[in-house]
Amino acid sequence: MKDKAIARMKSIPQIIKTEAQYEATLDRLNEIFDSNPKTPEGQEAELLALLIENYEDEKYPINAPDPIIAVKIRMEELDLKQKDLIGIVGSKGIVSEVLNKKRKLTVKMIRNLSELLKITPKVLIQDYELN
Repeated sequence: MKDKAIARMKSIPQIIKTEAQYEATLDRLNEIFDSNPKTPEGQEAELLALLIENYEDEKYPINAPDPIIAVKIRMEELDLKQKDLIGIVGSKGIVSEVLNKKRKLTVKMIRNLSELLKITPKVLIQDYELN
């Protein structure tokens, strides 16, 4: 019994601190990825995924996209034109200035764009350079 407990403790997933641990954890997750979530292997897979995500967030952070680029991409995805932002952002001229990075987004614009385009305000409040 004691040997089984010790063996189990040795196999308990640990916080990933090195690239070697990261690779080993990925390998193990690949082995048990399709396990039933209600089994010990399924629960281990869920824990390993969290550990991997934590390590990747620390070692390979992804910066938030430029707010205006994010707006333009989302507009394209929703098949919206610049004129569709009139009243949401402001007049035709203000929409043009914002999309051409000649004017910064205001809090009201961020709220309106977030609601219309379903972009998190966290992305829209990022600072960006004016042209």
